[in-house]
Amino acid sequence: MSGATIDWNALVAEAQAARANAYAPYSKYQVGAAVLTASGRIYRGCNVENASYGLTLCAERSALAQMVAAGEREPVAIAIVTEGLEPGPPCGLCRQMMAEFASDSLPIALATPQSTAPLRTTSLGKLFPEPFRKDLVVP
Repeated sequence: MSGATIDWNALVAEAQAARANAYAPYSKYQVGAAVLTASGRIYRGCNVENASYGLTLCAERSALAQMVAAGEREPVAIAIVTEGLEPGPPCGLCRQMMAEFASDSLPIALATPQSTAPLRTTSLGKLFPEPFRKDLVVP
């Protein structure tokens, strides 16, 4: 996948499809995410809320967990679809989880339910300039 062009419209469509499965009875804020990996596979995730709100799973972490469960470790792009007129960026927990598997250059596309293409693209480094990295952990 290295050096290949990312089909952002297709990745946004995958995130849209994941968002349709979101379980958000409390916030009513449905989110979908799609992670493209170096192998070319796409992993979807949606937010799954819980009455004990701290147990809620974000769409981005859900997609990354699917990636890991399938034995992959190299995301090359992620698309996120959030509610609202403007697309919302990933939360801090999701940014930290992305940093576990990706470099600062990981491209991130943000879209809304009404869009068929990214409304905004950014990178992990722009959204999260100083992540805690595993090389900082003392053995």
